[in-house]
Amino acid sequence: MKRVFLLIPNLLIFFSLVSLIACGPKKENSGKALPRIAIAGLAIESSTFSPALTQEEAFHAKSGDAVFSSYPFFEAGSSQRQRATWFPAVVGKALPGGTVTREAYESLVQKTLDSLKKNAPYDGLFFDIHGAMSVVGLEDPEGDFIVRIRKALGNDMLISTSMDLHGNVSWRLAENTDLITCYRMAPHEDAMETKQRAVDNLLDRLESGKGKPAYKAWIPVPILLPGEKTSTRIEPAKSIYAAVDPATKKPGIIDAAIWVGYAWADEPRNHAVVMVTGDDKSAVTNTAEQLAQSFWKARADFEFVAPTGTLKESLDKAMVSQKHPFFISDSGDNPTAGGAGDVTWTLKEILARPEFKTDQGPSLIYASIPGPELVEKAIAAGVSGKVDGYAGAAVDARYAPPIHLVGTVEAIERGDINAEVEVVVKVGSVHVIVTKKRKPYHLEKDFTNLGLNPRKTDIVVVKIGYLVPELYDMRADWILALTPGGVDQDLERLGYKHINRPMFPLDKNMKEPDLSAQLVPASDKL
Repeated sequence: MKRVFLLIPNLLIFFSLVSLIACGPKKENSGKALPRIAIAGLAIESSTFSPALTQEEAFHAKSGDAVFSSYPFFEAGSSQRQRATWFPAVVGKALPGGTVTREAYESLVQKTLDSLKKNAPYDGLFFDIHGAMSVVGLEDPEGDFIVRIRKALGNDMLISTSMDLHGNVSWRLAENTDLITCYRMAPHEDAMETKQRAVDNLLDRLESGKGKPAYKAWIPVPILLPGEKTSTRIEPAKSIYAAVDPATKKPGIIDAAIWVGYAWADEPRNHAVVMVTGDDKSAVTNTAEQLAQSFWKARADFEFVAPTGTLKESLDKAMVSQKHPFFISDSGDNPTAGGAGDVTWTLKEILARPEFKTDQGPSLIYASIPGPELVEKAIAAGVSGKVDGYAGAAVDARYAPPIHLVGTVEAIERGDINAEVEVVVKVGSVHVIVTKKRKPYHLEKDFTNLGLNPRKTDIVVVKIGYLVPELYDMRADWILALTPGGVDQDLERLGYKHINRPMFPLDKNMKEPDLSAQLVPASDKL
């Protein structure tokens, strides 16, 4: 009996040890514990020159394991998944739009902080943001967000930030992040590549034990230009951005980045920025200064990525062109840049032209205009039915009132994540896409799902700025119409009050700026 009683405590100790091993931190084959890394971020581009407001539901926020679905490089079994123990908190991405309500921002930030606190502490955080969020009554939201994360989780944790090159990097954001990078292409064909680079940089610094970079150089460049003038498809942005990757290969450099900034918000942080991170002071500062100088020296060379004209000039050119489809960018109300998406001015002008009054006129697709009441009427009428109603200008009626559409319902499509319901109404020779909620039209299937064939259409008018890759490849010809709206390409008409001045091109004869590198304190030295 004594042997049995002696055996029981030994068995309890054995099973306790087994339990501790099973529940303990994951380890690499070397036996070293894997780093604990959280994932969080909120992304939107918000125009302060649009009357629209963005609510919380627009972010389609994901939490927990659902976050992984946003990143192909995080698929099960991938190298990135296996190199760390991951703790996804909250990641939300909204279609560009108006200023975010304070209530929406506070709710999303608090949900993120609550989720992060549950699994703290962490070795690192992948911070996935855009950088151009505006919030009612709050300056520099991304700077505020990262400071609140630091207050909750401490300054020792390594933060790697991924951004859009149209984002803004305030000094506060630069201080509180450790590693930072942004896209190097516009259009952003390298978006996912950039996010993966931010993750790989974080993993490399944690695995090597090097931790926070010794130096972070930050240079504000007093240039504020729309994306349509800074596309990397053409010079000078093509060459300026082509120099970024080679710069990162220099000894002592971790990453280098150039932000164009966001032109349609009015805050002191809205301007171009160069940042370089690394462990060699001379390499970091010299590289940052070289990139900043290259951007500044080319400032007068930036031009629109396509021919431009008034809407009348654009339509006149399209009417006589033998190249089809002829694309026209309705740029002033571009929802992919922050426009309300419901300005009716362009559609009103199109429908007023005699060429489109009958179904024998040139075929034209207009994509698109929100009109929930007209959508309901179209559903009631059914395909081939007649519909009579109003659309647009529910948010931004500064340039034209709601448009009166009387036509035939050609298609009804449900289930789109943005539009929810889409209908096509034919008025004369114009196929007007009307949506329950605003939606950008980027892909050929956006049209073909509605029974439209843009490749066989004479003119395609899209609420967009520069054409995204699939539309660009589809066009036979293209012009950027300088139309009114919350993301007007004529920046001088916007009436800035809070950006730093002087600023090129608003102040064309400004003095040469000081483009010396400013060394940002490490986050654990704040």
